[in-house]
Formats: sequence, structure tokens, C-alpha cells
Amino acid sequence: MGNRKTRVKFFFSILVFFVLIQKGNGVERGNIFLNPAERNAQISIVQNSADAPQRDVTRFPADNARDVNPDTHLQLLFRSAPVLGISGQIRIYDAADDRLVDLLDLSIPPGPTMRNTEPAPYTSVPYQYGPGRFTNANTKPGTPSGIASPAPDTYQLTIIGGFTDGFHFYPVIIHDSAATISLHNNLLEFGRSYYVQIDSGVLTLSDGSFHGITGKTGWRFSTKKLPPPVHAQRLVVSGDGTGDFNTVQGAIDFIPDQNPDRVTIFIKKGTYEEIVYFRNKTNITFLGEERDKVIVRYKNNEVFNPHPSNVATNEMPGTFPSRRAAFMGDHSRGIHLINLSIESTAKGQAEGLLLEGNRNIISNVNVLGSGDALQINGSVYITNSRIEGDGDIILGRGPAFFNNCGIHSHGGPFQWIRNGDANHGNVFLNCIFQTMGDKETEIARGPTNHGKNYPYAEAVLLNCKLAGISPVAWGPIGGDSTNIHYWEFNSTNLIDGTPVDVSRRHPVSRQLTERKDSQLIARYRHPEYVLDRWAPALAPVILSQPADRTTEQGRTVRFSVKAAAIPEPDFQWLKNGKVLKGRHESTLIVNHVQKSDAALYTVVIKNKWGRITSQAASLRVK
Repeated sequence: MGNRKTRVKFFFSILVFFVLIQKGNGVERGNIFLNPAERNAQISIVQNSADAPQRDVTRFPADNARDVNPDTHLQLLFRSAPVLGISGQIRIYDAADDRLVDLLDLSIPPGPTMRNTEPAPYTSVPYQYGPGRFTNANTKPGTPSGIASPAPDTYQLTIIGGFTDGFHFYPVIIHDSAATISLHNNLLEFGRSYYVQIDSGVLTLSDGSFHGITGKTGWRFSTKKLPPPVHAQRLVVSGDGTGDFNTVQGAIDFIPDQNPDRVTIFIKKGTYEEIVYFRNKTNITFLGEERDKVIVRYKNNEVFNPHPSNVATNEMPGTFPSRRAAFMGDHSRGIHLINLSIESTAKGQAEGLLLEGNRNIISNVNVLGSGDALQINGSVYITNSRIEGDGDIILGRGPAFFNNCGIHSHGGPFQWIRNGDANHGNVFLNCIFQTMGDKETEIARGPTNHGKNYPYAEAVLLNCKLAGISPVAWGPIGGDSTNIHYWEFNSTNLIDGTPVDVSRRHPVSRQLTERKDSQLIARYRHPEYVLDRWAPALAPVILSQPADRTTEQGRTVRFSVKAAAIPEPDFQWLKNGKVLKGRHESTLIVNHVQKSDAALYTVVIKNKWGRITSQAASLRVK
């Protein structure tokens, strides 16, 4: 018996010695891995298998996750910043039959980085990369423009919005210690299980601890069994997978073309790094949870996704727009964008937002781009929004009505308006034009530019505040200027509210006066006059709810609500369900609070198109 105990102690001592040796060397042996840097941290134990999860790597979706949305991105979160390789593959397989579903080849660069004369891509065979490369035979036919010529492409291509005039894209994007993998769109399906393989050269860490993911059990997940109901009127997008979709594009693709009933896509707080493109959509509301915390962005521009060389412009009705923006709506009507931020992170000709279609609304939205931040082709009403860019910030042929908006330039002209004689151009009511820093620029560049002439160009400013505008205010105007409408009424200085000195304005421009032009001014104040007899309408939407309050007697308390509505809404506050007479502002102020003021407060918000009641906010008095 004693001999047996002695043998046990001996073998235990050998095991402890073995573990300590491995801890000092920081190498992997058997089932135990200990590194000097982890001596004061929790010890990671992994299987000695090629399929074993890598240590210190958080995966999304989690390994063996269920009910994953098929539009999910894949993400690896490391403890240090990974480096993206220029070779290796990422492969997605169907776990039921080991069928290759998607492949990303890192030896193919994302897209062009210099302007050239090569044709833009046209994916006549979806997801085909050329001779000898991967082709997925299960993709559904797409919708080519009918304009672009098929052309070979040497860059990454994906189909967005069913549009087989392919988009260049970044298959892997790294921010800090997170690597996000964007699969080709619409290849994963509901009710399937998948496994992921990543070659070792795709991502590397400075300590050499990540060796890729191999085998059939290294990273698996299963998608939701069923999509949302076909006729759902509200879809939720959440990057963490808790909504109906993970991506904005996934939600758009779910909605049928020319849908007669309005559908709201509610986007939860988060950053959505994706190119958004849709065409032939109607009656869709994109509603963000919080304006500054719902960000749709992408590093896209004219160089990365150029025009097809056989298409001279995108101005004629019936053609498709540029593919260079972060967020694009093509041939779409009744699109409402509310309470979110849209941004191109690239420089050059890089719109944040591009809309082509009629009767669209932008409300409480931040749009950021570079040269050309916002492009509008078709009637649109824009209110309570901020547009910021480097130059030609507002581009397009209109008509567009801007109400209470801020337009901010980093040095270039504020707009290049290209309307013809069939419709109005850009009209600004109660807006701000501000050049950032100490620079000065023009309200609009000349209508004759780059060999093109727009003799009916119209830009009208009514009651606008200006800062950093050159004394002449308008760019050079060549050719026949008879029909140019570069007009201002009551322009004031942003800093102090004093009238702007307009004595050196361009001679073709015109200063409207109340005495001579009262009827003309009155017409231009009405959106329906500018927007081809369309009166924009938006039932109230609550953007921020009143919050609970706790206070002491004698204090002052404020309850506030924020709403988007066209026309502007009326407010009626209620205390415990009873109307508070005379309380019709968006903010309710309760002065000299007493115990009797403790209650539940709500507000009814209404205009001619609808009404909505806020959630109840409680007032607790100590």
C-alpha cells in the first residue's frame, strides 16, 4: 500500500514539474497552454485538435450559436490588433452535405485605388472571379442595369440589392482588435447549419498565436428556421443579431419591389459598415433609434466603384446612379430616412447618400461625404438635417426643398445644381451655410463646369444664415444666364444675425425684397410649389421619449419629447391621463414642484396625418 502511495506521489510530482516547464516556455503541449504573459490571468485550456477554438478570440456568431440571421457578418475579436494578409481563403460550408457555400479569396484586392479608364464591373455570372477561380452555382439571377457592358474584373465583387452590375467591396475590415468578415450577399439561407474555415495567412497576430480555423467543428453556427412574416410592417435591424436582420441591406432585400404598403425598418444603435443599395423600392421608412448613434457608413467613392465607361453620366431619367455612395436608393419612391447618420469615409467623389426617385423624405439625418456628400435626382423634402462635405456638397438635378437644415463645407462650393427647365432646383428655407475654419467659398459653383452647361440652374435661399461665404457668393457663370435663378432673400450673418453685405454679389444673382417680390417669395416658401405639386406628408414619429424624473419640492423639472413630422406637429401634455391646459410645447416645464405634482406625464403629438402618444414618464417628489 505504501509503495502505491509513493508511486502516486512520484507521478503527481512529475506532472506538476511538466506543467511548470511548459509555463516557463510558453508552448503548447497536450491539453495545457500557459504563457508567461498569462501567469496572473485565467489559464486557457484547449483541445489538442486542428478543430479546436483559438484561445483569446471571441467569435461572432459564437461557436455553435443558434437562430443566427442569414445576413450576418462574421467577426473575430482578438486581444491585440490583427494584421490582414494578402493571401489565403475564408470558406463557408453547409454542414449537412459539406457543400461550399461561399468563398473569399484574399489574394484578390478589394478594388481599384487609382482612377483609370477600365470598364466598371458587370457580373454576368454572379460571384465568378475568372478562370480557375471559385464560382457559386447556387446564386439566383440578378438584375443588370442593361447599360453597363460585361467586363472582366480583377477585384473583389459582390451583388448588392440584386444588382449584378457588381460592387467592389472589402471582404475583411479591421478596426482596432476586431476583424469583421463580410460574406457575399444572400448566400446563407434560413434553417441551415454552417461551418467556417479560415486559412492561417488571412489574419495574423504579432505573438503568432492565431493559426486560422480548420476542420468541420472549429466554428459552427445555425441560422433561424424561418424569416419574418412576409407582410410584416416593421422589421428590426440590430448588429448584435437580436433583431430580424443584422444588416440594413438584409432588411431591404426582404421587402418586395414596388411594395404598396409602408414598411418601417427600425435600426438599433450601432455602426453598420456596409454599402447599402436598393432599386425599385417604394414606401419604406428607415427609422434610427438615435440620430448620432445609428451610423451607416462605408469607404466608397468613384475610384473604388466607378461609372461604367460606356455610360457618360447618370443624369438622364431611367439610368442607374453612381455606385460610389455609402447609401443609395435607385428608382425608388416614398423613401423616408429618419433619425440616423449616413457617411462615406472615403475622399474624392464620395457621397454619403444618393437618392434617385420621387417623393422621398429626409428628416433628422446627418449626411457626411467628401466631394459630393449628397446627390439628389428627383423630388425630395429635407428637414432638420445636417449635410457636411468637402465641396459640391449637394449635387444633382433636383428638385429639392431644404427646411431648417445645416450645410457645412470644409472649403469647397456648397452645391453644383444641374436641374433643367422641367423642374425646380434647390430651395433652402431657414437653413445655415457654414464654411468650416477660416476659409471662404461660394454658395454654388458655376453652372458651366467641366464642359457641361446647365442654363436653368436654380438655387434659392430664403431667411438663411451664412458664414464663410465669399463676397461674390456665386461661382463664375458662363453662356446664356437669362434663366439662372441664383436668388437670396434676407440672408443674415450666422455669428450675430446682422444682414449680410451683398453689395459685391455676382451680377447675375438677385436679391429678392419683400416690397417687390412678396408673391414670388411666398410661392417658394411652399414645398409643393418647388416639388412639382407634391406636398410632403409625415405622420408624427417619436425620436426621443420623455424620461422619468425624481426631485425635491420647490425645484424645476422638465419633460421633453422630440418628434419628426411634416407639417410640424402640435403637442398636448397630460397628467395622469388628464389634459394640461395650455401645455402645447415639446418641453413641459413644472416650476416649484410640490407633492401634488407627482404623477405620470404623457404627451400626444399630432398633425393632419396622424397622432401618437409618448410613453409615460413619472415624476417622483421627495
